[in-house]
Amino acid sequence: MKHARVAYNGQIQDAVEQNGRLKLNDGRIVEENEVVWLPPVEPRTVFTLGLNYADHAKELSFSAPKEPLVFLKGPNTFIGHRAQTYRPRDVIYMHYECELTVVIGKTARNIKKEDAYDYVSGYTIANDYAIRDYLENYYRPNLRVKNRDTCTPIGPWFVDKEDIKDPMNLTLRTYVNGEVTQEGSTADMVFGIPELIEYLSEIMTLSPGDLILTGTPKGSVDTAVGDEVITEIEGLGKLVNTIVDETAFKYA
Repeated sequence: MKHARVAYNGQIQDAVEQNGRLKLNDGRIVEENEVVWLPPVEPRTVFTLGLNYADHAKELSFSAPKEPLVFLKGPNTFIGHRAQTYRPRDVIYMHYECELTVVIGKTARNIKKEDAYDYVSGYTIANDYAIRDYLENYYRPNLRVKNRDTCTPIGPWFVDKEDIKDPMNLTLRTYVNGEVTQEGSTADMVFGIPELIEYLSEIMTLSPGDLILTGTPKGSVDTAVGDEVITEIEGLGKLVNTIVDETAFKYA
């Protein structure tokens, strides 16, 4: 089932997809364009993978990492479907990253990869923008690259794991202004979902609501103010986002 969190008539409601419309938890049926979309899950600890697709690593003239390259993201970065992401006016290169996102469903510690899916509740899409101007080293992405406000759209749906038969064989695509600019498959991850859960749960306890953003394939290109960016993952839907100038935000 596809689940969402939305704001409608001043109330935050859980919703499910029903024949191309939304059924709110109070029973009302509304159109998708009548609501404000929120992140479908409320993130707790968020783990993000760097260079987790060999083709992307090669694209950047790096070798694939020998162990997962993980960094953390703050909740300030997350926005919902059809929302706006600001591009700082001083940057030269800001690119999207279409990423399968794993949602942890129950407490996990020292989990073996064979049991990893027992601790997954479902999946969603993240578009984890990176501001490459500020990148010191791909093995050490700093705060200014990956933790800017509004720079991680997520959604539109949270999809139950039972509805995704093989999360390690899903097609990912990104469209900029309707043109396909990125295409790949989760089958090409360097470290798959079971390996990532095993690795992370050996370091720390994973909790319900924790997210793992699993990396992006090759094909990331610069985006400009006014661009509509759609990140799509097979079975999970299409996440729509628009790039705006930072003057659209009160702290500009």
